[in-house]
Amino acid sequence: MDGWLEFAKGPLFALTFLFMLLGLARHVLMQIHLLATKGRTLRRVRWRTLLLDTLSWALPFDHMVRGTLLLTFASILFHVGVLVVPLFLGAHTALWETHLGIRIPSIGEGLADALTLTALLCMLLLFSYRLLVPRSRELSKPGDYMLILMVLLPFLTGFLAAHPSWNPLAWNTMMLIHVLSAEALFVTIPFSKLSHMVLFPFDRLSQVHWQLKPGAGDKIAAALYGDEARV
Repeated sequence: MDGWLEFAKGPLFALTFLFMLLGLARHVLMQIHLLATKGRTLRRVRWRTLLLDTLSWALPFDHMVRGTLLLTFASILFHVGVLVVPLFLGAHTALWETHLGIRIPSIGEGLADALTLTALLCMLLLFSYRLLVPRSRELSKPGDYMLILMVLLPFLTGFLAAHPSWNPLAWNTMMLIHVLSAEALFVTIPFSKLSHMVLFPFDRLSQVHWQLKPGAGDKIAAALYGDEARV
């Protein structure tokens, strides 16, 4: 088991992480090429407005649909946990330094635990919303549920591995599941909706990227959710 774990944390981690980076870089290059072919349109874009609109989605309260306050908070806290814990947990920063030569500060175990538990709770809430709310369930595909579970598994197994008294398996076994589930996620990201981590800025250029008329997004939202919906 120790040999498998060392292989998973070493060569396999480097390979799957590189695969994810190259896959996301491909997405970005394709979007830049697509935008470059529309040079005439790009000159008419109000870039300052689009930049402010992109930044406004960091705290998307202005884009909320009525009755989704809890869901909005859950989504924000979920994204915070998903970004902060994988990047700044002490055990992870050691991997970044080993494989990428990048030294970054790490967060304490207490904060990591709090963010992990919050992210797990928010993931369960988002999963339940997709499953139980008719409007969301009709728009959801099996892959949407699978992605939530794929994100949940590394967080859950990592938390259990870090807390032996709660861990039902041997530490090496749980840690191997944790590492392999994270690496499966690396491979999945470029081919799934999770690639929005790099595509999101391009989506905010919908006037260029999707060639929608100004205000088309608001009209689509109104058609789906009512006149008071905003995007």
